[in-house]
Amino acid sequence: MVPVLSAIGLFFALSGFSAAPPAEPRLSIERGQARPQPGRLVLDGDFADPFVLRAGRGYYAFASGARGTHLQVAKSPDLTNWTRSDDPLPRLPGWAARTEGLTWAPAVLARGDSFVLYYTTRDASSGFQCISRAVAASPEGPYLDGSRAAMICQVGGHRGGAGAAAPEATLCGSIDPSPFVDADGTAYLLWKSDENAAACRTAPRLWSQRLAPDGLELLGTPTALLARDRGWEGDIVEAPSMIRHGDAYYLFYSANWYDSSAYAIGYAVCSSPTSGCRKMTGAGPLLASAGGLLGPGGQELFTDADGALWMAYHAWTAPRAGYQAGGERRLRLARLAFGADGAPLATLSGAP
Repeated sequence: MVPVLSAIGLFFALSGFSAAPPAEPRLSIERGQARPQPGRLVLDGDFADPFVLRAGRGYYAFASGARGTHLQVAKSPDLTNWTRSDDPLPRLPGWAARTEGLTWAPAVLARGDSFVLYYTTRDASSGFQCISRAVAASPEGPYLDGSRAAMICQVGGHRGGAGAAAPEATLCGSIDPSPFVDADGTAYLLWKSDENAAACRTAPRLWSQRLAPDGLELLGTPTALLARDRGWEGDIVEAPSMIRHGDAYYLFYSANWYDSSAYAIGYAVCSSPTSGCRKMTGAGPLLASAGGLLGPGGQELFTDADGALWMAYHAWTAPRAGYQAGGERRLRLARLAFGADGAPLATLSGAP
């Protein structure tokens, strides 16, 4: 029998924004019953790159396409019992390629009485993955994308900002969109430039840019926040997601190769949604493979009806890490809280 990792306590010591280097997280493993069981698998089958939206009295979990769908969505009243719905994105825009399996990483932003879905799909003209948006009147869709071109499609030479691997780099598309709303209501979109795509094979970066009030356009210019520079990250950083606690912004990200047990989650602390990010997980990741949980990643943050903070993420189940091994990236949920001293405390469950 595969051993079960019932709960993981992750403690972080933060040193503020002084010049001193940030402390590394300390990891302790507790075995025993975790109540509630936030990591209990709640959906059968592949449900990769999850995003959970709380709307009204329910929760809506979105994921990359599988079993012939462009994207997936499931609804729950309590984060425990889930019911799948139809494909939330029944049609792709005219500029997108029709090849199956190239629609990824959905995320949703509520704007007034409507909902904006950000997602990754293949730009037929360039051949690269790019980011688009679609709109619906209800959280589960259907979402309609009437765009004539991608919302974000970083292709060709581009001069980068902070965190760039070089003053100028060739970009090979854009993936993994994630919205963030600051305390004053200003919305931003984070994403990854896909330099590790086959045509580039260079170091990818994580970006941020302000959104228009309706969420349909970007304002100003993009800023590069992070690049890969730690051994545990391999050649890749991706899947950015952000939360604010006090005056600090916590940028979570996934790193290494998604189709392996080396995939893992790290985080940085930023001074704003578009600047000043310092990695806190330098020597090792925040959450890595352990017990029956392999290759955790694709994390997104959300709050429940009581205001508690959660992380949705996917992971393989041992011993099958990777699609060629017959594995599935399945949905996990985890609680994330902050201690009295401001340091975050996460309780994660990886029970397969």
